Amino acid sequence: MALKKYRPLTPSLRYKISSDNKDITVDNQPEKSLVTSTNKRSGGRNNSGKMTMRYIGGGHKKQYRIIDFKRDKDGIEGTVSTIEYDPNRTARIALIVYKDGEKRYIIAPQGLEVGKKIMSGAKALPEVGNTMFLSDVPLGTIIHNIELRPGQGAALARSAGSYAQLTSREGKYAVLRMPSSEVRMILITCKATIGAVSNPDHNLEVHGKAGRKRWLGVRPRTRPVAMNPVDHPMGGGEGRASGGHPRSRKGLPAKGFKTRYKAKASNKHIIERRKK
Repeated sequence: MALKKYRPLTPSLRYKISSDNKDITVDNQPEKSLVTSTNKRSGGRNNSGKMTMRYIGGGHKKQYRIIDFKRDKDGIEGTVSTIEYDPNRTARIALIVYKDGEKRYIIAPQGLEVGKKIMSGAKALPEVGNTMFLSDVPLGTIIHNIELRPGQGAALARSAGSYAQLTSREGKYAVLRMPSSEVRMILITCKATIGAVSNPDHNLEVHGKAGRKRWLGVRPRTRPVAMNPVDHPMGGGEGRASGGHPRSRKGLPAKGFKTRYKAKASNKHIIERRKK
């Protein structure tokens, strides 16, 4: 996959950088049986209509593609039919057609191509796109779509370009280096998919204009230092004397302040905290 730059024919194209989408094989034609329209936008409002999250609203209408995060069709071989764009996530998705005729979408890893065979379960080999138990994955392998609890479904390393690495096994736990550089233990009975997530250049894309953010459902954001003291702890001040220590609207320090609960149950599974 590569990035595409544009000639500055208009102000919005001057800085725009986008994906060339050459890895996508189907143009906006999702599998109808795997699409649902229940992905209703909230506009940042809760169930009583009160705005609880600012700067959310509008955006293009989207249909939700049902993704198979559990990969529980063990021992049944599937064939990659298409690689598609998904408006609900940063990675590409792949349509898999299994031997029994069932179709499912999965997160497409890097290197997965149309026609390739994939499998999940104990019989699967450590090849790109196959889902295996952490007890069977060779040490040093790059993995993604990792379960935190057996049978829960993929919870970690699901966004574009992300991956973790299996470094060792200790008893009933596998030791993984996470995308955040954190080193933690996960039960070896959890599943993970071989390879890194597709679309690794996503973080290098440049929108080029404010309107493209509006298409994504993001509204303009007001800087805290431009607010009044009644609206934000960093608001107010005469001249250039505004600001103060970086903190949230509720007064919580924003840089370097640890917010993780000290007695959290999963702390015992973390061997090394992420690097600052």
